[in-house]
Amino acid sequence: MRIGFLASGDGSNLQAMLDACADGRLAAIPAVMIGNNSKARCFERATAAGVPTVHISSLTHPDDAERDAVTLAALHAHRATIVCVAGYMKKLGPQTVAAYRNRILNIHPALLPDYGGDGMYGERVHAAVLQAGATESGASVHLVDEIYDHGPLVAQARVPVLPDDDVQTLAARVLVEEHRLYVDTLRRIADGRITLPARRVRE
Repeated sequence: MRIGFLASGDGSNLQAMLDACADGRLAAIPAVMIGNNSKARCFERATAAGVPTVHISSLTHPDDAERDAVTLAALHAHRATIVCVAGYMKKLGPQTVAAYRNRILNIHPALLPDYGGDGMYGERVHAAVLQAGATESGASVHLVDEIYDHGPLVAQARVPVLPDDDVQTLAARVLVEEHRLYVDTLRRIADGRITLPARRVRE
């Protein structure tokens, strides 16, 4: 399994997966990290792990269709067989989604289908959970399709929402589960315990 990563920010989920590949917990090769913010820490993390990086953004490719095509070309050039979205703040283009149908994973910091959709990311998600008075939250790994946070669920992990939680404390508790769940889900895909729907990468 050759993983193509898409990231935009700090890259803590990216780091969790890179560490798991490095220490043998995950039988996979980090093939490439594509990011749209060249100053983000995710680039530092990937470079430190010896993973090739590619900067693709609206600055490098203002046209949406061209940016989509270049992203797909970078994934193909590095022979990625699965794509892991890790805090990537751009919607994937239709060419990339079609070519890697059922092979693009994303992690969301809530129990989908609740608290997902366009604009629901980061602290906004945890604020919505608290505002709703929910007693639990968690993390969801799902397949990416053309709609934000809409694709089929692959795995979930639950955490309690405590009476004295604020956005920061809830986010920290969920993030611990994100790191564990993403790696565990990839391990189960790699060893056959999770079977993704059939779809070959389009050449």
